[in-house]
Amino acid sequence: MKLQALRVLLVLIALTLTSCITTQNNTITQVSTIDAILAGAYDGCTSLHDLSEYGDFGIGTFDALDGEMVLLDGRYYQIKGDGTVCIPDRDVLTPFASVAAFESECTTDLPKATDYDALKRIVDREVPNMNLFCAVKVTGTFTAVKTRSVPAQQKPYPPLVEVTRHQSVFDLTDVTGTIVGFRSPSYVKGINVPGYHLHFISEDGRTGGHLLDFRLQEGSAHLDICTRFFMILPEGDGDFGRIDFSRDRTGDLQEAEN
Repeated sequence: MKLQALRVLLVLIALTLTSCITTQNNTITQVSTIDAILAGAYDGCTSLHDLSEYGDFGIGTFDALDGEMVLLDGRYYQIKGDGTVCIPDRDVLTPFASVAAFESECTTDLPKATDYDALKRIVDREVPNMNLFCAVKVTGTFTAVKTRSVPAQQKPYPPLVEVTRHQSVFDLTDVTGTIVGFRSPSYVKGINVPGYHLHFISEDGRTGGHLLDFRLQEGSAHLDICTRFFMILPEGDGDFGRIDFSRDRTGDLQEAEN
């Protein structure tokens, strides 16, 4: 009788563990919404420790919009407004991030001199279903990479479009590193960035940021199709609860992203 009960218990534990793993696979987990960030809701609401439960790969920002986030192989990088990179403590909060448990389903070598527009065409060819999410990782050596970051903001927070008008832009040359990010469907307008949202971190972890453009020397793209989307929204009566989400912020997003 005890042996039978033990067997049942082991089966239940196995099913629970399998369920947890399945939930994370092919799933993008997102904190807050892009429109909230555009509106200036920069107070962090989820710790990096808690966010790590949902994936080892992703992008985002930090409390008070303090720089750009890259999550690669389970390690967080914080690219500050002055271009320096640090490893943040796991109790640091994020107001916006997208993460996934990355498992490459498709790998393709990229032609020499591939740039941002060419990468989009290649990914769209390899993953033609534009109504699914796709996690994008590009590893290689780059002749040029253009990135940006922004400094921490003070309350009352300005909207993102005002912050990015004073962004710091970094021109990197002859650098090895990884592009990290996502291609999202058009129907996520207001929730995430429709199309491509990519960040960069150098192999030595000393430079990176929000990706504006690049030119590849040699490298490859690794793609993970994601069919599940999970959101974590800020609790309480903070800025998020006071935002007018009926406003169309498409123009602000285009200016802030580019």
